[in-house]
Amino acid sequence: MKTLIFGAGNLLLTDEGFGVHFVNYLQQHYRFGGDVELYDGGTLGIMVTHKLEEADRVYIVDIIDAAGEAGEIFRYEKEEFMLGRLPVKMSPHQIGIQEVLTLTDFRDRCPERVTLFGIIPRSYEAGVELSSLLAGKLPGLAELVVAELEAAGHRVERVDVS
Repeated sequence: MKTLIFGAGNLLLTDEGFGVHFVNYLQQHYRFGGDVELYDGGTLGIMVTHKLEEADRVYIVDIIDAAGEAGEIFRYEKEEFMLGRLPVKMSPHQIGIQEVLTLTDFRDRCPERVTLFGIIPRSYEAGVELSSLLAGKLPGLAELVVAELEAAGHRVERVDVS
């Protein structure tokens, strides 16, 4: 089973780049077997539909516009996307994930399992670093995703970066 971890976002707008920072964090702190792919989807949107179609299991990490406080992380499953229950994205990039998944579904190539981890941003100011609040969320979310990968039988090795 091929699993894709897809980070979306614009690295030039602080917290808007959370998904890309997340993929970078995973690359620095973990090594994965060949059945797990980390992908920096940036702001490419529909141009990376093929990456979703190549996977059996997809984790998407991005910012969202949802009721709550900055730094809160929400989990949404494929069924919620397809039923239109996903909050409106705040990202100035790309068409929404729901539209991308709908396209893959029309082509009968939508991954069986898709999970979005969406986080409420604190800042959209110009800058290449996450706010300290969102930067502090990277380790916990990484451990959550890694635990799910390991439970599914994927090989994951933690890297000592100290």
